[in-house]
Amino acid sequence: MAKNLKLKAARAALDMSQQTLAEKAGVSRQTINAIEKGDYNPTLNLCIDICKALGKTLDDIFWEGD
Repeated sequence: MAKNLKLKAARAALDMSQQTLAEKAGVSRQTINAIEKGDYNPTLNLCIDICKALGKTLDDIFWEGD
């Protein structure tokens, strides 16, 4: 699994810490860190919660197209 640089970039653009995003999405900071590093594949529900917290769509953050 590849690193999720789009997630990290979207979070950084809002000047949001991993901890703040984790709280908004209802998970631990370690979970957000693992998703960004590509060590954890989040559930669809978690993907949706993360996108809502960032004001982004699933395609913006999680789509791996060319």
